[in-house]
Amino acid sequence: MNDNGKIVTALLAGLAAGAILGILFAPEKGSETREKINESLADLGDAIKERAEEQFDQLNDFKEKIVATLKTKLGKADSYIDEEIEEHA
Repeated sequence: MNDNGKIVTALLAGLAAGAILGILFAPEKGSETREKINESLADLGDAIKERAEEQFDQLNDFKEKIVATLKTKLGKADSYIDEEIEEHA
């Protein structure tokens, strides 16, 4: 994970922790507090899923670039080998 990913993850974790602490110390009924905590955790889960999807997409793009580069290099190597075979035949 790159530095930006780590920063975003830490930021999300900090926001979630702050929200939960704020809710826990708020003077409300227990049922309301539990509901707010559940909502906060659902939001955090959604943010984590979204971030994971972004990371997966980036990894997939990276994989596709590597595969394309390897195919290009293998094609060049194949051409070079064919040329050498023809030259020495």
